[in-house]
Amino acid sequence: MPRYALKIEYDGAPFAGWQRQKQHPSVQQAVEEALRRLQPDAPGIAAAGRTDAGVHALGQVAHCDLVKEWDPFRLREALNHHLKPLPVAILEAVQVDEGFHARFSATERRYLFRLLCRRAPATHERGNVWQVAYPLALAPMQEAARRLLGRHDFTTFRSTMCQADSPVKTLDALDIEEIAVPYGQEFRFHVRARSFLHNQVRSFVGTLERVGAGAWTPDDVQAALEARDRAACGPVCPPQGLYLAHVTYPQDPFQA
Repeated sequence: MPRYALKIEYDGAPFAGWQRQKQHPSVQQAVEEALRRLQPDAPGIAAAGRTDAGVHALGQVAHCDLVKEWDPFRLREALNHHLKPLPVAILEAVQVDEGFHARFSATERRYLFRLLCRRAPATHERGNVWQVAYPLALAPMQEAARRLLGRHDFTTFRSTMCQADSPVKTLDALDIEEIAVPYGQEFRFHVRARSFLHNQVRSFVGTLERVGAGAWTPDDVQAALEARDRAACGPVCPPQGLYLAHVTYPQDPFQA
């Protein structure tokens, strides 16, 4: 059966996450139903990351197996037709080797988190950013972020529902940039690692926001990391500012 890799963009607001669920709509369900309009017995699909409810994607990757050999352009167009009017888009479709696996072949995942600081409510970005009504300081957040880089036991920043075998992960990058916006500021957190624990990025951002607000210091973040205790974590921020931005593979299937 020919295997295809799909690069997927979606707004996570209407969904209970990526993974198919019995009683709630999911992105996986939406894509699988579109595939089954093309092939009624199409098997389930696998994705690079199981994003939570309300989390968005700019570059989620999934793979599917189909009986018919499709021209990738026509496959993309057909799927996008059947996905309407849901906020899910297939950006690219390519045929890949049968050994390609969207999850297990991935070597890196990159997340983006958007934090808007301004008193006036968000209008155009509503549902796409986490908003706070007060300014934050960039430099202390950057210093605290540097304390988290490298290989650590991240129990403090791990959800109690996390199913990972080990809390030990290597954080390759946690870069923060400040962007001027009308009547406020936006901070963008760029986070990169091979894999992440459940709620790890949202735990990072919620804790770093406390540093930017002056309630925590970088030393407090260091102490929280070393505590290896979920109770030592700062508040976990809401999901609407989080995006799965990019997935890296040894050979990029989408590069011409």
